[in-house]
Amino acid sequence: MIHKTKGIVIRSVKYGETSLVASVYTELFGLQQYLVNGVRTTKKNSGISANQLQVGNILDMIVYQNDKNTLQRIKECKQAVHYQSLFVDVKKNSIMLFMIEVLQKCIRQPDAHADLFFFIEDMLNGLDGSTTKQYIHIPIFFLLNLSHFFGFKILDNYDLQNEILDLNEGRYINSLPSHQQALLKPHSISISQYLKVMQLSDLEQINFNRQHRIELLNACINYYELHVQPFGIIRSLQVIRAVLEE
Repeated sequence: MIHKTKGIVIRSVKYGETSLVASVYTELFGLQQYLVNGVRTTKKNSGISANQLQVGNILDMIVYQNDKNTLQRIKECKQAVHYQSLFVDVKKNSIMLFMIEVLQKCIRQPDAHADLFFFIEDMLNGLDGSTTKQYIHIPIFFLLNLSHFFGFKILDNYDLQNEILDLNEGRYINSLPSHQQALLKPHSISISQYLKVMQLSDLEQINFNRQHRIELLNACINYYELHVQPFGIIRSLQVIRAVLEE
């Protein structure tokens, strides 16, 4: 069957001498693997170029979908979005690659989830148009909100009686748990502030120093390690820490 769907390139690897296998998170079918023959040559391939299959690109696609096949085919595709800065701004590009790496570790099934697709799409577009005061907070904002789609979003029930964030349970409690996987003030309060942010422009109102941002990012990564197993090592984490040190 032939379908029209939007897709976000999550991974692209060489296949043979001239081809690519692209992992694309699609609006209609979730995570799919597409074999694109002859795309790494100077010859035209149904209008598809290797540049279009660059990680992070948002595509309008016409695809052949056969659920019995491991590898699907792309009939046509074009870029749905032409980023203004995401591929040329080193810091924004580093944040994008961090986001994509986290997605690679979390998305393991081909199941469709349109709301997750729209969230990723909005985050990429928002990052592209973000200011410095916004993008230094985006890695933390992204991690806290992405967790919702995988069933372990933190409950923002912080108050004066519940000031300790239990990372195992994903909620605020009133006494230190025996497992010690918890955040205390001021870090627990800071996480609650991020959870209240509804749009990227509001991130400019958050004013944490660089060390505090790095500590919060480390706490968020720890939270994922507890809830996504195996989660493994985030290779881009050191680069992101450097970005947050602005």
